[in-house]
Amino acid sequence: MDNIILIGFMGAGKSTIGRKLARDGRFVFVDTDDKIEEEQQEKISHIFETKGEAYFRDLETQALKDLLSCKMRMVIAVGGGLPMREENRRLLKELGTVIYLKAEIDTLVSRLTGDTSRPKLRGGSLREKIETLMQQREAIYLETADEEIFTDEKEPEKIAKEIKERFFPDL
Repeated sequence: MDNIILIGFMGAGKSTIGRKLARDGRFVFVDTDDKIEEEQQEKISHIFETKGEAYFRDLETQALKDLLSCKMRMVIAVGGGLPMREENRRLLKELGTVIYLKAEIDTLVSRLTGDTSRPKLRGGSLREKIETLMQQREAIYLETADEEIFTDEKEPEKIAKEIKERFFPDL
């Protein structure tokens, strides 16, 4: 049973596209951030503030381990920083086909302007924060992914269709 795992930077479209991929009912959609918030009964921003980033990253790893035992076919959208841990990269590969949803810096700035829910983007220049984080993450995303899809100037429906046609043509 091959799952679809969507990785990429905040604002790349992982959750939106994941929901569209799963909509036909052949997959269950799981957003690891939503899963963590539901289990912890608090927002990720609050977890970051009160328990720290390391604690949150441990929760991400546990979420992946929990998903390994799930018998349903899933589309899994993961947080932008989740692939940074080597253990998480291994777990992602075990879970299924990893697709990197890539967006240019300008696209990310446009999509994330005004979003105050993301702890790693608070304070200072949004563009500089995105550029810095992308410099840290880009190589890891590329190393982890089985495939790469560009999301710039494409509607989520078109991206979901492209993923299905390219990687899961028998769906």
